Amino acid sequence: MCESRPLNSQSMVATLTSTPPSFLPLWRRKLPTFNPTQCLGTGKEALEISSNGYIKTNTTGFPEKGISTRPGTSSTPRPPRPRRIILVRHGESEGNVDETVYTRVPDPKIDLTEKGKAEAEECGWRIREMIEKDGANDWKVYFYVSPYKRTLETLRHLGLAFERSRISGMREEPRIREQDFGNFQDREKMRLDKALRLRYGRFFYRFPNGESAADVYDRITGFRETLKADIDIGRFQPPGEQSPNVNLIIVSHGLALRVFLMRWYKWTVQQFEGLNNMGNGNLIVMQKGYGGRYSLSMHHNEEELREFGLTDEMLIDQEWQKTARIGELNYDCPMVNSFFPHFEDEGCIT
Repeated sequence: MCESRPLNSQSMVATLTSTPPSFLPLWRRKLPTFNPTQCLGTGKEALEISSNGYIKTNTTGFPEKGISTRPGTSSTPRPPRPRRIILVRHGESEGNVDETVYTRVPDPKIDLTEKGKAEAEECGWRIREMIEKDGANDWKVYFYVSPYKRTLETLRHLGLAFERSRISGMREEPRIREQDFGNFQDREKMRLDKALRLRYGRFFYRFPNGESAADVYDRITGFRETLKADIDIGRFQPPGEQSPNVNLIIVSHGLALRVFLMRWYKWTVQQFEGLNNMGNGNLIVMQKGYGGRYSLSMHHNEEELREFGLTDEMLIDQEWQKTARIGELNYDCPMVNSFFPHFEDEGCIT
């Protein structure tokens, strides 16, 4: 261990070297060596064992460092990406049918209605039917869920469609919670605030003591990075398995899910403000395309996407996403072409 003495005094050195170890200052003590792989057993076991059944190329105990992020590298290749990311809006809640509920019940504690529970269960069976059409026998689902009561109840009823062996895991994720409108809500004031939001802009208007959609965007960005890291290291894969038939299901709220799509596909504020809310208990499917990227056009037809609010430019991009490979950029992006008017003179497609 490297040492640095504060003084060049022989008496000081003699005093320190004769001091019992327990009384030595930290810079003089010989600390025990820490083995970062000791919780996994021997160093060899740390190299050979991982929770996902593939060999790690590091001894740090962090699986992320054993994943290749570039083609052609010598480290272990990436696990298969999930087949789908399925976005589910919660079933009908008491607040959806009676806005006065928000004045006496905290937003995170609002229940589903009986209709909402039925919507959630039906949604679960719709998802199962969609997955079973793939014809794979090893399919599984993994859930992310907002901690609000109505989303937890939605997941509980949606989950009735799946036996335990089909569920590889779940995680409660606070970053995908509802937009914060500010504790207990005054009904008349909330109506005024929502009218002001339409005038100001749905993305940037911040509710008093609450959030704007821009604030939600910031926390959704953090969640997206976590999600991408989870995908890259195969966190959804059961031990010893490397299946491409895992489906991620995110149970959240209307605005949070629209912001998630905005962040994932890099939509503009204007494009976000043109989107329509999903119905209660409905879903949007991001399905893996032929090059490995996720596209809405793999599952939804043009009519469905236009009803959701996608423009011509957004639809063109979704078609590109169907065949593009991971890491590719769309250099003929229609949004760039239409943003600069003078490109029309060059014959660019807008």
